[in-house]
Amino acid sequence: MAEAKQEWETKRQNVVQILETIANDMGTPRNIRRVAKQAAEELFNEKYSPAVRAANSIEMIEEIISDPNMPTFTRTQLWMAISILETIRSSQA
Repeated sequence: MAEAKQEWETKRQNVVQILETIANDMGTPRNIRRVAKQAAEELFNEKYSPAVRAANSIEMIEEIISDPNMPTFTRTQLWMAISILETIRSSQA
């Protein structure tokens, strides 16, 4: 159990780091930065289990992933965040 919690914390920290990098990148459009910040904050929402938090963050990111104004590098970072979140969602289910 403690190992699973440690794994969740590590993965959450990785995703939050990616999302905060995007949220603080002034070269990224404001709406994308705002969603990245919200998705990162959702991972700390104690009302839900880690799997639900991951699913909520994925949903937020997927709403903006196809934005035509998104820099290619930012889109790649978001896909990386989604892939980590998917492992959280599926391992906790």
